[in-house]
Order: sequence, then structure tokens, then C-alpha cells
Amino acid sequence: MDNYTDRKLPEPMIRDFTRMILQGLVSIHGHGYVHCDLKSDNLLVFPLGDSSYELKISDFGNSLEVGQVPDYWEIDFPFVGTPIYMPPESFHNGVAEKTLDLWSLGCLLEMYTGQIPWKGVGIDDLVPLLFDGKAPEIPESVPCDAREFIETCFARNPEDRGNASELLFHRFLRPEEEKTEEKITAVSVAQETTRNSLLLKLKLKLRIRRALKKSMDIPEKPLKSKNVLLSKPPQFKKIWNKLLRLKIMPMKPSASNLVSVQ
Repeated sequence: MDNYTDRKLPEPMIRDFTRMILQGLVSIHGHGYVHCDLKSDNLLVFPLGDSSYELKISDFGNSLEVGQVPDYWEIDFPFVGTPIYMPPESFHNGVAEKTLDLWSLGCLLEMYTGQIPWKGVGIDDLVPLLFDGKAPEIPESVPCDAREFIETCFARNPEDRGNASELLFHRFLRPEEEKTEEKITAVSVAQETTRNSLLLKLKLKLRIRRALKKSMDIPEKPLKSKNVLLSKPPQFKKIWNKLLRLKIMPMKPSASNLVSVQ
């Protein structure tokens, strides 16, 4: 880090280093151990001939088996390894869990900042901060993907940190080429969705216009009498025919007892 301005590493190198650290943790945890002292001083970088490099985790002096409680653990000083790289749960129990190393990995955000975590904070002030579940502050300059990765490592609930194998598939560690292709695909999908939405609205408007025009072009036809007659029920026709056959008899003059008055 001393070879770079302000000790800040280039982002591609940070991704490569983080990936290599996780691969080392997968191996360590897979053998049933917790490193317990993961920090920048315990990372060794070996330059290779093709302008690349290889990173290895060193100093396993504080390593413990998963679930082991060290004999020297005390509640008033519950640091298995280096205090500024230790997680808050250290104060609740001294059990060595794999998620302890993941918190320490999050503290390696110093690759972005060029400064150790909790810089300027003394041990006496660090204890209450960790006891309250606080984590080192992530600068605004850290890219979004890296921020999400670090926040996962700093999850207050250890189970929310996942495991080293899962973090290897985090978006932050994916090659830039894949991210670029994903962005292009997302933009294309969004554009296609917008285009389809506009076409659907246009078709709907055309259908409405055609329906309105068609309704205005239909002339109103007068109702014909024969249609009315044909719509009468059969019972009405029978009664009508019977009435036509009836003979009307003339009325007979009736006898009257009335006397005309002059």
C-alpha cells in the first residue's frame, strides 16, 4: 500500500485482493478453523512475472477451532486478535465463529481509504462503540457495490454476514465486463418495455377511434309495423281471429212506459 498515493489501492486490485482473501477463508473455514486475526499486516502479496500478483493469508498464531473459546478471553477485554478488527459480538461471548473473520474482512476497507479502521479512536473509546454494535464508517467515496459488500461484512447480526463462499458471488467481485453487459442488457430491456408500452397505448387509441367512427356511421332505421305484429305472441293472434269471426246482432227497440210531456 505504501507504493500508492495516500496508500489507496486501485479498485481492480482491491477486488482481486478481496477475492483472494475470501478464497483463503473458504479453505480455512472448510478445515474447521477461524483465523481470528485477519488484518492487512497478515496479508502477503507475491508479484508474478506476468504483471499480476498472488495474495496469501499468514500468521495463524491466534487461530482457533470453530466454536472454541480461548482461555485468555475476558469480558472486559474480549479481543481474540487485534482490537480494531474485532466484531461487536466479542463482548457477548468469546466463541470463535467464522463470521468473526468476515467482520475483519470488512475492516479491510482501508484498501479504499488508506487508513486503518477506527483511526484516531483509542481502545478505551473503542470498547463502548463496539459494545453498542457500531462499525467503522464507510466513506461516501467508496463505490456502491463495494459499500454493499462491506455493509454485509459489518452486519450487526453475525448470521446476516453469510459465509465466505456466498460472498465470493457478491456483485462487487464480479468482473467489470459482466457488470457492463448487465447494465447494457438492463437498459435494452427498459427501452423495449417503454416501446411496447407506447405501442400498446397507440393501438388502444386507434381501436377507440374506430369504434366511435363506426357507431356514428350506423343510420337509425324506422320501426316497421309488420315487425311489431310479428313480435306479438301466438295467444294474441288467436284471440284477435276469434273477435273477427263474431257477428254483430242489431238491437231491438225496447218497450217504454214513459209518456212524452209537451
